[in-house]
Amino acid sequence: MQIKVSLKSISKRKASVQPSVYEIKGRPRTVRELILAVTQTGVEAYNRRMEEAGLLSYLTKEQIDNTAEAGKVSFGVNYGEKKASLRQAQENALQCFEDGVYRIFLNEEPLSALEDEITFTQDSVFTFVRLTMLAGRMW
Repeated sequence: MQIKVSLKSISKRKASVQPSVYEIKGRPRTVRELILAVTQTGVEAYNRRMEEAGLLSYLTKEQIDNTAEAGKVSFGVNYGEKKASLRQAQENALQCFEDGVYRIFLNEEPLSALEDEITFTQDSVFTFVRLTMLAGRMW
């Protein structure tokens, strides 16, 4: 199944958010299933890039401009690193959602609990927003 996903970090400029299509397995019925499916797609793409790191790579001017604003221009590959573990990535994604490290919105409506049921169409857009913690103590 294909879903539309937008990824956003509060610290990044607005123009860097581009909706993309994720090919996921099955049709998620809950927020938990959505997180697990999107994480699986991300881990598979990351591991595929790791395998292809030996090929000749290049960046477009637009890619260089977008990554330069974040402070680091790179090909998006961690050279010398091992492949990502799907199980660990999924556990981490679920824990981060529960801890409030990121939020998920379905067509601008927040999804708040892992067991919440979700209903969506092909035109629906899931937006993942990574929240930035303030410096200093929390209390």
